Amino acid sequence: MLIDTHAHLYEDEFLTDRTEMLTRFKEVEGAYVLLPNIDVTSIPKMYALHKEHPNCFPMMGLHPSYVKEDWQVQLELIRAELFQKPEKFIAVGEIGIDLYWDKTFVEAQKTVFREQVRWAKALKKPIAIHVREAFDEVFSILDEENTTDLKGVFHCFTGHEQQAKKVLSYGGFKLGIGGVVTYKNSKIANVLKKIPLQHIVIETDAPYLAPSPHRGKRNESSFIAHVCKKLTDVYALSYEEIATITANNASELFQIDQYLKRNA
Repeated sequence: MLIDTHAHLYEDEFLTDRTEMLTRFKEVEGAYVLLPNIDVTSIPKMYALHKEHPNCFPMMGLHPSYVKEDWQVQLELIRAELFQKPEKFIAVGEIGIDLYWDKTFVEAQKTVFREQVRWAKALKKPIAIHVREAFDEVFSILDEENTTDLKGVFHCFTGHEQQAKKVLSYGGFKLGIGGVVTYKNSKIANVLKKIPLQHIVIETDAPYLAPSPHRGKRNESSFIAHVCKKLTDVYALSYEEIATITANNASELFQIDQYLKRNA
């Protein structure tokens, strides 16, 4: 069974066919989808999706690209959601630092990231990290905040080999691999040849970054099958082996069995 460890299926891009889209995911042996939160406005949409489709598990966090003038208000509201009923959430995410589009709030992004890492440690939850043009900044904070209990995933990882090894050196982190690995000019496949499969989980980041042959179109969770298929070339293993190992990696990292028991 495949586990999509990162997908924004509550977004309006799925407004007209969300149930059908999730049916297609089940048809490719999809089991669970993990839903990273974005900001305060995405929370009710995420809750509604989880209520209708309980195999979609919510996270809670403030995405770095949404750290704006009102970041303190947003952060406090999100903290209240998380700490009010922490068992509802599979992880703290999507959190991190993004300096690709806008560097105006770089210091605020650092503060928000650090604070949410501390929430995760307090609640003993994994984190889903978004990093774009900001590996040094993220590593700087993790160098100070990492503990043996801190776990998580660097979602949509597209860094180089040294960055991958730095991530793994923290001890509790895995690399989230999505549609980019299928792109013709992507270098991530070569990086992964140096990284054991035990450190990999797979994702779609739907509706974004659709894999080939759907590149440029709306991504969806069923397309995770293309990511899995590409990894058969990288690791010279069967599709079933890739699916099983990455699903086991995700189940262990996010403690899915325990999550299901807590929310039964």
